[in-house]
Amino acid sequence: MKVKLIYLFLILLGTMASSCQKSAPLENSSVEAADDAILAEAVFDDAIASLEIASVMAENSKKSGSVVDSCPLVTVSFTEQTIWPVDIVIDYGTGCTGFYDVERSGKIILTLSAPWQDVNSARTLTFDNYYVNGARVEGTVVVTNTGLNNNSNVVFSVELTGGKITFSDNKFIEREFTHLREYIAGYETWWNPWDDKCLITGTASGVNLNGVGFDLSVIDALQWEAACRFLVSGTVKIEIDGIEPFDLDYGTGECDASATLRRGNDTREITLRYWHPKYPSGK
Repeated sequence: MKVKLIYLFLILLGTMASSCQKSAPLENSSVEAADDAILAEAVFDDAIASLEIASVMAENSKKSGSVVDSCPLVTVSFTEQTIWPVDIVIDYGTGCTGFYDVERSGKIILTLSAPWQDVNSARTLTFDNYYVNGARVEGTVVVTNTGLNNNSNVVFSVELTGGKITFSDNKFIEREFTHLREYIAGYETWWNPWDDKCLITGTASGVNLNGVGFDLSVIDALQWEAACRFLVSGTVKIEIDGIEPFDLDYGTGECDASATLRRGNDTREITLRYWHPKYPSGK
């Protein structure tokens, strides 16, 4: 009899342990934190895309000058003694609406140390009173050519420091990251940045709109394509102070604005945006 009771007790303990290990459903705080991460990813990826296009312009330029467009005005400046380094200013002025109906204003400042195809060449990006859909963007991005990896693909290290997105009510998102971007297509056709495709790995950290710290880690390489508005595939693990970790899944390759949040068996479909849901007017 005692043996049976002990056996039943062990079964009960096993059942309780199993139930304790089940993941909690996704709560609103997780969705809000994902919105913060998605906006920051989109805004800084957009700036890096500007850097890629400007690099091509610098390679094609033989002298200092400006490319006159309705918006932005792009100015390429060489030093008098030598071609390199190159300074580039992308000036959106007081504001204009560009690709994907994104409104930008202010300036993106770029410095290229050498041709971007050269190993160890570095490109530095900063912002001057720069806004995306009414939110101020700050930080420094340094992109360095690290050469070929074991797959014979060129890899760039990308480091963001001091990243910050501030809204009109002075609430903000802080973000820093260290990423590797492996070119899987488009690198050889450097004159056409729109066919570029990269795999992104690495980590990020920061503070969300609620003032709570977070850490992000890529667990399945993110695929970035220049011709697509958002990341098309890959998975990020999101860890937030006081919240059970969950995953942000960008899909399997579709060029769309859909992603999935996942914790255990609980999933929630979300929409990728260049503006934050708490600031639907962009401000």
